[in-house]
Amino acid sequence: MPQDKQTLQRESLLLRLLWMVLFAIAWQFAELLLGLVVLLQIAYRLFYGAPSAGLLGLGDSLSQYLQQIGRFGTFNSDSKPWPFADWPLPRAAEGEAAHQVPPAAHPVRDEEPRL
Repeated sequence: MPQDKQTLQRESLLLRLLWMVLFAIAWQFAELLLGLVVLLQIAYRLFYGAPSAGLLGLGDSLSQYLQQIGRFGTFNSDSKPWPFADWPLPRAAEGEAAHQVPPAAHPVRDEEPRL
């Protein structure tokens, strides 16, 4: 019986190692995407004077995703990150307020009497 338990643990570790390699590849893509978000956010901030709300949310979600991969890879968590779990929801920004785009004014309708 102890031999069976040891075999199961070895198989479990090998499967986890496979997942860790796949998530390491996902880490590389997410890291590049986060770098792109940083550059876009800097350009947006320089142009509009405030950060983009959409990029704030995407950057926070990507940061949380990278944290989940790191926690899984270092055995701090047994929960596999996305796509096996929900994508992390962005939290409220703690820095500058996002650039607000006022809603477009609706054109006044030319009301004609109906017959």
